[in-house]
Amino acid sequence: MTLTVLNPATEEPIAEFEQAGVEEADEAVARARAAYPSWSAVSPSDRARLLRRLATLVEEHAEELARIESRNVGKPISGARGEIGMVAQVFHFYAGAVDKHYGDTIPVADGVAATFREPLGVVGLIVPWNFPLNIASWKLGPALACGNTVVLKPAELTPLSALRLAELALEAGIPDGVLNVVVGKGSVVGQRLIEHPDVAKIGFTGSTEVGRLVMKGAAETIKRVTLELGGKSANVVFANADLERAAAAAPYAVFDNAGQDCCARSRILVQKSVYDEFLDRLVEATRGLRVGDPSLEETEMGPLISQEHRENVASYVEGVPKLFEGEALEKPGFWFPPTLVEATNEHRVAREEVFGPVAAVIPFEDEADAIHIANDTPYGLSGSIWTRDGARALRVARALETGVLSVNSNSSVRVQTPFGGFKQSGFGRELGMQALDGYSEVKSVFISTEE
Repeated sequence: MTLTVLNPATEEPIAEFEQAGVEEADEAVARARAAYPSWSAVSPSDRARLLRRLATLVEEHAEELARIESRNVGKPISGARGEIGMVAQVFHFYAGAVDKHYGDTIPVADGVAATFREPLGVVGLIVPWNFPLNIASWKLGPALACGNTVVLKPAELTPLSALRLAELALEAGIPDGVLNVVVGKGSVVGQRLIEHPDVAKIGFTGSTEVGRLVMKGAAETIKRVTLELGGKSANVVFANADLERAAAAAPYAVFDNAGQDCCARSRILVQKSVYDEFLDRLVEATRGLRVGDPSLEETEMGPLISQEHRENVASYVEGVPKLFEGEALEKPGFWFPPTLVEATNEHRVAREEVFGPVAAVIPFEDEADAIHIANDTPYGLSGSIWTRDGARALRVARALETGVLSVNSNSSVRVQTPFGGFKQSGFGRELGMQALDGYSEVKSVFISTEE
């Protein structure tokens, strides 16, 4: 079956592939399994050198990769460049981490115990369409650094950058079979990786609904699983915040990548005493958002990924009072206007992950009310707190049930720090040194010192 890849900003085809099936998935796993013994035996210094070379090649091809990502996903070129920059940073970071992820020596009775960090074997990585190469690198970096071999399944809507990365990996000197890319449906290729007895772990980023299926499938072979799932993050604005700065930043916390971001702060909680003032500033900032051709330098928001997704996003705002609605471009492409709605936390638009440029603005009374509303969700991925009170910021940060928070900022992700969620936003951590733990096993060895 042929897979046609579209440019969501024009609806024009940009590539065609023969979709892989179970047979191709099995062949990729077999290649990865065959490559594992020699790759896991590569010395830490040599593995680091190869990852560093891959990072350098990503930097050298940054504009090419950014253009691929922009056309395939419909994201503004400026944002795509930033993402590719992070991809290079990730590989540089894990190149530096290869020889710093080690065990311990532990004195015990009658001897010494030593722990070792061992690779898992073949790992299956299933990545989404919203940040295709960026999220792939978050998984590839620690997986390869630990000595695992990989079968990477990109989303069928956005496979182009992953395929190009695999070519660069070979150019970097990473042996054939270490990084394998298989393009096919999640229900076929992804499911086969989940079920395959020779796959030791699944690293998955996607919806909470599919995450449940991954867990069920992995249970059959007791596979290790890391899940980075949905979010419905709160952007909490207290009365003593810098309202001008918070309002100016809020649209980009929701409408970046057209809202197709699990970290999107799509619930904007505002203290009632400054609600009207903040709303005026927020509407003005949203009105200034530049929606248009992703290839243009000035564009800040592009289209949604597909017609089906646009229809789904539209269903969330039907019959909901709108505080602001921008204009969708009247041209080919899956355009949707940046939209602010008035809602309580009980409404569907405030409870479910819209995954589009829609933000629900919700008033709150005081600190306790803000914490209650922010936590009243099955998700717990990200969020922001805006206040000039340092003690309050720390109190609220400790009280919120979410994995990644920022204070007086909407930036969640750093290469050096762990990323992951609470509750139904998943488990396990990506990025930082903690990600290495998810791609290795701890082996304990006792050495007797008795004569």
